Amino acid sequence: MPKSVLFCLLVLLTLQGMAQTYPPAAGQPGSTAIHKNDGAFVAWASGISLTRGYIKLSEPGLGFVTSGVAENAVGFPTGAIVSLGDRGEAVATFNLPITNGPGFDFAVFENGNIGYLELGIVEVSSDGVNYFGFPMHSQTQVNTQIGTFETPSAPYLHNIAGKYEGTHGTPFDLSEIPDNPLLNKQHVTHVKIIDVVGSISSVYATYDSFGNAINDSYPTPFDTGGFDLQAVGVIHQQVLGTHGFGYKFFLMYPNPATGVIYFTAAAEFSVKLFDMSGRIVKSLQTGNHEKLAVSDLASGNYVMEIVNTEEKIFKNLIIR
Repeated sequence: MPKSVLFCLLVLLTLQGMAQTYPPAAGQPGSTAIHKNDGAFVAWASGISLTRGYIKLSEPGLGFVTSGVAENAVGFPTGAIVSLGDRGEAVATFNLPITNGPGFDFAVFENGNIGYLELGIVEVSSDGVNYFGFPMHSQTQVNTQIGTFETPSAPYLHNIAGKYEGTHGTPFDLSEIPDNPLLNKQHVTHVKIIDVVGSISSVYATYDSFGNAINDSYPTPFDTGGFDLQAVGVIHQQVLGTHGFGYKFFLMYPNPATGVIYFTAAAEFSVKLFDMSGRIVKSLQTGNHEKLAVSDLASGNYVMEIVNTEEKIFKNLIIR
């Protein structure tokens, strides 16, 4: 059964009031945790950019966390980390894009242990501008706040990074993200990890895809507080030197454009041009197109979908 269908069934059972849990901790039957030495990993993040979060979100005067450096989360997970702090973010980039293959496509490593997990939301992008998140679910109770040195538990968490201890990555399957013309799942260039503020207070809470506050350790008023990123491991990636239609046989120019976009292609293709809201603003049916007029469009960023008989690609376009 596809994981996306299984996820919907699990949510339905939960909403009907039936007890239900997700895969358990590493080493237990049914766990999806992937050890860092697993041969499934073919590459690791090659770059990390940071937006540090607060030491304690409810007391912003304490400032921002500073523990660790971005380089600690580049490459293989050695145990070194970079702390994100409350609502901090890290964006991982890669030498080759991640692709949507069979099963899981990448995994995120935190440094927690089974007695102390720290959680993060994961989003992906194929252009570094538009990000899309996984459907995530926290079944942890929200009646009582999990304290500073307490922890949520893996079986009650789905598609939330940090649910597994530090030597094991939490895996993610790109096919679980709903399709969107602004996301090319075969060319994912950025993975964003956002710290979960574990508070169940509506003022500070982080919510799952169903509006549930994600109950996690709170507060964690330390310089090492928040999600501690170790690494992002790649399972499926684009293969160097085998690019097809979208890289070798198709050209679109100029970019940025002012009035007309010109095409050079080795095969017939169709075009759809989307604005940043996902609305189709221009389209061309399958054919040997040479140009597309865009002088009637407002200045800004757009995404072009190009399709031939074998492949679909996306290209960013700036209109001035």
